[in-house]
Amino acid sequence: MNGTIEEAEQLSKKVAELTATYDNVEVVVIPVFTALSKVYDMIKDTNVKLGAQNLFWEEKGAYTGEISPTMLLDVGCEYVVVGHSERRQYFHETDQDVNTKVKAALKYGLKPIMCVGETLEQREQDLTEQVVIGQLQAGLRDVSGEQLANIVIAYEPVWAIGTGKTATSEEANRVIGIIRDTVAKLYDGKVADAIRIQYGGSVKANNAEEIMQQPEIDGCLVGGASLDATAFMTIVAAGAKSVC
Repeated sequence: MNGTIEEAEQLSKKVAELTATYDNVEVVVIPVFTALSKVYDMIKDTNVKLGAQNLFWEEKGAYTGEISPTMLLDVGCEYVVVGHSERRQYFHETDQDVNTKVKAALKYGLKPIMCVGETLEQREQDLTEQVVIGQLQAGLRDVSGEQLANIVIAYEPVWAIGTGKTATSEEANRVIGIIRDTVAKLYDGKVADAIRIQYGGSVKANNAEEIMQQPEIDGCLVGGASLDATAFMTIVAAGAKSVC
């Protein structure tokens, strides 16, 4: 929840300019709802794609304050974040809610970025694996292997979001490896190899390269660092380098 429409336009324009030469990675900007249309106008002729921070699962109706999948498509969105830890924490979204939103996004042609991750308390109780696998299984319930090609998984340990704390690259890689193994068990190895799994949690310009050099990590879901176009460009460059 940052920025005016004008600020979002300026930021997205600069991001598009600075990342224009990185054609071996996918760059997505995910501004607030009020800025989506203007940002789309700014990036529609560039390599940068548009995403939204949330959605509701119905197309229309008496759901005051919600945003439907078709509304997101109407403003040019290709991606949508689902199940972000802040949505789970502050707005009490359940695993079932996340699953319903994932299926709604897929139904209408949006690509969900589905977030999973443990709290500090759960981590200290050695529940990381149990929590992450549980959220993954619930979030993907009734989702086919074919549909999984249009889903991105983001591992974002709650204790590392906005705190300045970051999981070590090795630990992030370990947990993402568990996620990939779980996808292989739920579907098959080919699907697991193909799915994109990102890390999110205090990703910055000075740690992105180390994170994305890990073999299981396919990219980053960037928070505060994305509000600085130059810092974000450095993260994109790190991603481009990791796939060379």
